[in-house]
Amino acid sequence: MNIHEYQAKEILGSFGIPIPRGRVALTSDQVERAAKELGGHCVVKAQIYAGGRGKAGGVKVVHHPEQAQELGKELFGRRLVTPQTGPEGLKVRRILVEEAVDIASEFYLSITLDRSTSRYCLIASAEGGVEIEEVAQKSPEKIHMLTIDPFTGLRPYQARKIALALGLSGTLCEDCVTLILNLYRCCLEKDCFLVEINPLVVTRAGWLMAMDAKINFDDNAVYRHHEYPDMLDYSQLDNLEINAGKYDLSYIKLKGNIGCMVNGAGLAMATLDVLKEFGGEPANFLDVGGGATREKVAEAFKIILQDEDVKGVFVNIFGGIMRCDVIAQGIIEAACEVHCALPIVVRMDGSKVEEGKKLLFESGLNVQIGENLGDGAQRIVKMLG
Repeated sequence: MNIHEYQAKEILGSFGIPIPRGRVALTSDQVERAAKELGGHCVVKAQIYAGGRGKAGGVKVVHHPEQAQELGKELFGRRLVTPQTGPEGLKVRRILVEEAVDIASEFYLSITLDRSTSRYCLIASAEGGVEIEEVAQKSPEKIHMLTIDPFTGLRPYQARKIALALGLSGTLCEDCVTLILNLYRCCLEKDCFLVEINPLVVTRAGWLMAMDAKINFDDNAVYRHHEYPDMLDYSQLDNLEINAGKYDLSYIKLKGNIGCMVNGAGLAMATLDVLKEFGGEPANFLDVGGGATREKVAEAFKIILQDEDVKGVFVNIFGGIMRCDVIAQGIIEAACEVHCALPIVVRMDGSKVEEGKKLLFESGLNVQIGENLGDGAQRIVKMLG
């Protein structure tokens, strides 16, 4: 689950991590008012669920409130296109106005989940800022990494080792140790998948400060934090993804024309790969889960069909906990309700598979049955060919 930069900074501030003074604005007049409160010389930052905003023109320094207001008018409603948004971009509906800070040096600091070890990993670099990805590619030796033992947690001596590796000394080093430990505490208490400060800066006055922040929460832990759903900015999400969330479906919009419905995330990813191998382009990732009901399958199928890019549907189901006849009933119910005439290929195996196939054959839908994953993928690609 993503949140905006200003929300991430509010959380960091509550854990004792220094952040710039700032105000969130929803109109250009509010941008001007915030700039006045901050002394005129400030930074105007578009808030979207993506990085790379600076290069896309979404982060600029202004020197007086009127300039801030004009920039606000330019940014509100504009679609920012960054490498993380795709070509369609994301619309700016909120702007963060912050005090301008004199920066002496910049660093990168983050804690994220390392899937290979199932542990949190602390990542730091003295080469912070907008080019951190390039640093990781061209100079990996400048990236310092520390895997955190969940039983002992992050210890002060480990944080100090990272601070020294960043070239900090004296009071700044000790301040950095405290900041790193607070960052880890934030990560644990807020159930974060990622907490990133880029850049973490040393100001010319000699203070550490988080100039930009990104926090991703672990979706599996949202139930423990009742305030998290209210923090979501639904304007940044795809409408179909929002709809899918209401039915506890894992749905991600993609760029192709083959709608996919699969049970199990691993099988779903394999299905996308096989479709690509046969020259097809998946329109989505959709995992209905291992124990879906007929109603849930029907809703999933309708969500696929709401995507105007979808020209055909591929269903790939292994019926273990889920029965194949239940899948077939859900598909038929949804297809009949929306009068679906699109080609459909179903590959199913497992519990009640013959009953499921019989229901599909007798449904009157434009449906073919795939013998296996490869055969099913090849069929839907050929039907759209």
